Amino acid sequence: MKPFRVHKGQVAPLDRANVDTDQIIPKQFLKRIERTGFGEFLFFDWRRAKDGSPDPSFVLNQPRYADATILVAGKNFGCGSSREHAVWALDDFGFRAVIAPSFADIFANNCVKNGVLAVVLNDVEAGEIVRRATEMPDYEITVDLEQRRVHDQQGFSAAFEIDEFTRHCLLEGLDDIGLTLQHESEIAAYEARNSVSQTSTSE
Repeated sequence: MKPFRVHKGQVAPLDRANVDTDQIIPKQFLKRIERTGFGEFLFFDWRRAKDGSPDPSFVLNQPRYADATILVAGKNFGCGSSREHAVWALDDFGFRAVIAPSFADIFANNCVKNGVLAVVLNDVEAGEIVRRATEMPDYEITVDLEQRRVHDQQGFSAAFEIDEFTRHCLLEGLDDIGLTLQHESEIAAYEARNSVSQTSTSE
């Protein structure tokens, strides 16, 4: 998993609350067995008109946000089903961080497992980022996990909280497998002892 330490990028504002995982990645696109290739279907029902053409009114279809790597949204982002595909789609589209006043717990956990940082800021702070990203062309912010802070070059700065275990996993790029492999030597020693024990018992 790619470590997350400090990331500076353009911001796309999705000024909506209660964005559920079925909107992030609709169920008809869950048939893939790989973790890649979901980005083109991100927010599909919002990005596409009924005839399948791109809806120019949707934020991610606007050229000014084409290079955005940070998404800012309303409260309770990622609610609904537990599908991990929602994070896969965000990551595959190019988002490294999502900022919101709150996240659904399972979605936030899935973010950690895939190297995407879910940043919780209060309503006023998240709303200010939405405003700036809407009004300022090519608006960028820096998300600093090392210092637990979000800031821009126009004077905005906000601290965020994150538990130490989650922070450690993201800083070091450790998913569940990576965490397990940190104890590879202990596991090997245990298996060796267990193998000797089984051999002795059989004799």
